[in-house]
Amino acid sequence: MSHFTTIRTELRDKEALKKALADLGYSEIEDGHNLPLYGYQGDRRSQTADLVIRRQHVGGASNDVGFALGPDGCYTAIISEFDLHGGFQWNQKRSKLTQRYAFHTIVDTAAQQGWNVAQQEQQQDGTIRVVVQRWR
Repeated sequence: MSHFTTIRTELRDKEALKKALADLGYSEIEDGHNLPLYGYQGDRRSQTADLVIRRQHVGGASNDVGFALGPDGCYTAIISEFDLHGGFQWNQKRSKLTQRYAFHTIVDTAAQQGWNVAQQEQQQDGTIRVVVQRWR
């Protein structure tokens, strides 16, 4: 039985987080409150989350991966020891998830303020360049 680890993040926007997870290939996300988490053998764990990627969508012998909204408004990732390194590979995906989250936050905020994305391009170093414009 794997131990679940909690990892505090600075991610606050649920919709941007869901879009970022979808960008990484995890579009099957349960959205609710106090959703139970299950281990790879189907055993119910004591932890609950507000966003859950079920183990069958993570792959292999993975456990559920959850994100719980904390009292500070930030999401805490709830990931098994196995999925930190194998399966979900949090340690490898964390920076990409953060980058995609930031991208969606910027694009969504710009749209709310009347701006349109005029151009976006991936730089050689992996950064994303976004140009927004507003038509008057």
